[in-house]
Amino acid sequence: MTRDSSPELLVLHAVRVTGFADTPVIARRYGLDAAETEETLRDAQAFGWVEHTAFAGTGGWSLTEAGRAEDERRLAAELAGVGGADEVREVYREFLPLNALLLRACTDWQLRPVAGDRLAVNDHSDPAWDARILHELAGVGGALSPLADRLGSVLTRFRGYDARFATALARARAGEGAWVDRTDVDSCHRVWFELHEDLIATLGVDRHTEP
Repeated sequence: MTRDSSPELLVLHAVRVTGFADTPVIARRYGLDAAETEETLRDAQAFGWVEHTAFAGTGGWSLTEAGRAEDERRLAAELAGVGGADEVREVYREFLPLNALLLRACTDWQLRPVAGDRLAVNDHSDPAWDARILHELAGVGGALSPLADRLGSVLTRFRGYDARFATALARARAGEGAWVDRTDVDSCHRVWFELHEDLIATLGVDRHTEP
């Protein structure tokens, strides 16, 4: 049975997967009410789970170490309650090879080695180079779709990653190159990063020790 996550868990987890964001962004991540999200964040702040910082005219929320532990505790209890741990672990195992392909594609989008400079910046003057990368990303997106369906059948909060990735890729193919790897838009790379963070948080995996 697919389970909907509680609003309190979704707020805390939205901070985790976005990394650093203001209240409206956190609320939009799972379609939550902004005022209720703000109240939940203030409660979490009182427990020491989140902190609000501001600099250069911008501000946002991030998780503390205690908040990361609390998020993972709640996620583990939720996953155990729905009986979906084996399925999410299997999806994660299938995700890892795709992760390597995605990272390589994003690197190739940023760098285009030339004679004498292996780290030359890709100036996007070679349409064949960029077309190859977009084709590789399309393959990754195609493989993501069934994985997202399987995850979404366990927990509804997993739904939408494949649609977001497809939207970003369509914009990149239409000439908006920022939608491949920029972090300030809902790019292919940002969507993928959030999914990766979602999986390792849900399973309690240390990103630095994964295969």
